[in-house]
Amino acid sequence: MKSASLLVSLLLLNFNFPLATPASAQTGARDLSYTISTSQPWTDTGVDLLPGDSLMISASAASGSGCDPKGVSGAARSANLPAADAAPGALLARLENQGSAIEVGSSKEVRADTAGHLFLGVNAGGTPPCAGSFAVKVRITPGPAPASAAARSATPGNNAASEQSSRPTADEVKKKLANAAQVWLQGQFGSGQPGEASTSSTSAVAGNDANPGSAPAAVALEVSKDKLDPALSKDIDGLPRRVNDEFNNLGDMVNFVMVGSKEQIQSSLEAATWHVADTNTTESALKAVIETYQNKDYMSMPMSQLRLFGRVQDYGYEMAEPYAVVASRHHFRIWKAPFTWNGQTVWVGAGTHDIGFEKDQRNGKVTHKIDPAVDGERENIAASLQKAGKAKSLYYYLPPDPVQEARNATGGGYHSDGRIIVIMLK
Repeated sequence: MKSASLLVSLLLLNFNFPLATPASAQTGARDLSYTISTSQPWTDTGVDLLPGDSLMISASAASGSGCDPKGVSGAARSANLPAADAAPGALLARLENQGSAIEVGSSKEVRADTAGHLFLGVNAGGTPPCAGSFAVKVRITPGPAPASAAARSATPGNNAASEQSSRPTADEVKKKLANAAQVWLQGQFGSGQPGEASTSSTSAVAGNDANPGSAPAAVALEVSKDKLDPALSKDIDGLPRRVNDEFNNLGDMVNFVMVGSKEQIQSSLEAATWHVADTNTTESALKAVIETYQNKDYMSMPMSQLRLFGRVQDYGYEMAEPYAVVASRHHFRIWKAPFTWNGQTVWVGAGTHDIGFEKDQRNGKVTHKIDPAVDGERENIAASLQKAGKAKSLYYYLPPDPVQEARNATGGGYHSDGRIIVIMLK
């Protein structure tokens, strides 16, 4: 497939992936920089940690930010602060996914006793005490190589750096990029061959074997036959049917609602293997290179900011095949609703499946092309949470004036049966 080969070549040139880095280059300290927004509880740095790694973390308020990494003195303390002894708004670190929060403040040196992963966050149990960001620098100095690794280095046929983060070979990267090209071609032409019909959302939820880059294996949705609570139905009836861009162009349809606390939302989506999208487009390119250097797959590509209730999304989540995230991904945006139900937080979302690229009708630039059968992504979101055991109950609800045929903000057409799926989280 010449088109696939060409795309692989372009991706290799554009991303300049480091391949098979020599062991001698893996032993020095690494210096990394991040901008950590106070609006996001935790930010995945993309850094895997090995036992014995030493981390020197220093932080300051980003230019124009009124926040202080030491925290906001005098701010009210909520009962669910990640670090109870730290000041509200202080910079925190976590050395594993569900690990304990460590107060960093303006500087902190920590050591990884076991293998882990670095997250940076803000000490806030809800709305942060200040709006801004931190400029954070991290120096990671590797610990001594385990004795077992040294012993293996003396054994013919073994890699001396096997205990370190191994680098992908050129063949491994080309294989992943070839798969990314296949995904892109499926979105552009259908089934990877030019001239065929475009894929539909049915294949998008049919399982990993059905479509590279698709979501979890098909799950028959267990939807409640009971009617949705009238009070919640009434609130959903009053929701905007579609989101809009910064120029007030109407776009994606609102196609799902989740009911649960912020903590439930975050833990449930994490369990269902959704990734929080990066919010800084400038840093994302560097992060992609860093994660490739660490033999990791960059899965947090930024997404555009859209608006509902007069503000941009509170969170963006995505799911994709490694490397193919550039061209194809399942993703959604969610906003906290201006109402609650039975004392529980309600979240309103719009989900679509990127399947390639097309021209943005607003400015003629290249933008993502969505699968026009958007109901498939609605089902995919619900299926992923149900499969992870995080959905207590599901309901279909058809609101008044449902969206059935429309175009998104960039001009791409889509169609739906108009229903919203309501997901009650455990």
